Amino acid sequence: MNAATLRLPTPASALDVVTLGEIMAMFVADEPGALVSAEHFTRRLAGAEFNVAVGLTRLGHRVGFLTRLGADPFGEFAHSRLRELGIDADQVSVDPVAPTGFQLKNRAGDGDDPTVVYFRAHSAARGMGPTTATDAYLRRARHLHLTGIPLALGEGPRALAAQAVAAARQSGATVSVDPNLRPALWPDTATMVRTVNDLALQADWVLPGLPEGRILTGATTPAGVARWYLDRGVQAVAVKTGAAGAELFTRDGLHAVCPPFPVRPVDTVGAGDGFAAGFISAALDGRPVPEWLSRAAAVGAIATTSHGDQEGLPDRAGLAAFLAATDQTRIHDNTPAERASV
Repeated sequence: MNAATLRLPTPASALDVVTLGEIMAMFVADEPGALVSAEHFTRRLAGAEFNVAVGLTRLGHRVGFLTRLGADPFGEFAHSRLRELGIDADQVSVDPVAPTGFQLKNRAGDGDDPTVVYFRAHSAARGMGPTTATDAYLRRARHLHLTGIPLALGEGPRALAAQAVAAARQSGATVSVDPNLRPALWPDTATMVRTVNDLALQADWVLPGLPEGRILTGATTPAGVARWYLDRGVQAVAVKTGAAGAELFTRDGLHAVCPPFPVRPVDTVGAGDGFAAGFISAALDGRPVPEWLSRAAAVGAIATTSHGDQEGLPDRAGLAAFLAATDQTRIHDNTPAERASV
């Protein structure tokens, strides 16, 4: 199995990846238990696309991030942190009126999903739009990564996502979409499904979790979810199946399965974002297609071993050490024999 028939990221450019989304200040309870009883918190940052940007940067890729922040301490904190991490923030804008969103997160038991309460209804990120970034900047990247979250924030963010896809197509960059469904942000399920799928069907690679894939396609199995997108022109679909691992399907019939890595999760938030970072990283590196899946699954697994949405994301050395300590033959190639050499 190889990447010969897949559309790959363009050769070296000023940036490897551009992504866009909302960055929020996050306050994580220091003690386990319900949020109502929490008294002490640690300040961090949150945001699905931000997590992906951090993961890719730690793996040595050059990432540009688009967002809109408030003219407030939370916005200053986010802008400063982007620079500290080495993420390009040239196109980050500041809203003089609307605030930076924030969230509260409890410290759940190991492996349990935490409770998160959002304060983002009128956040500055909802003011993102076509003026947030120039087409010239968007065309600098080899790859564009998007999620379904900005689509739920309003017409402006949706227009920015459309602008970014158009620029990627003009430059020859590849596009990935993680649906990352947030039903609470949408007026109804039908609107969410239609809008997210409209974007996903413009992507080269779609990275759904199986539960959201079922919502988006009506299919019940990883193969069924993948087939729905592949039949409509998407080139590769990586379906995250939770405790069962992940599966990768390509339009030309390739199929790989990655069982879960043996880790003890302490915080599951950000695992899917780590998966996306690993998948994109392997593709950018020009690795064989099965390694796109194994690196994705490995980074996602590592992300769950630390408290915080992106604090546990590995650098190259950490990823190599993790893979060396685990079974690197875990990828199963289920491609039919007559397609294996395609």
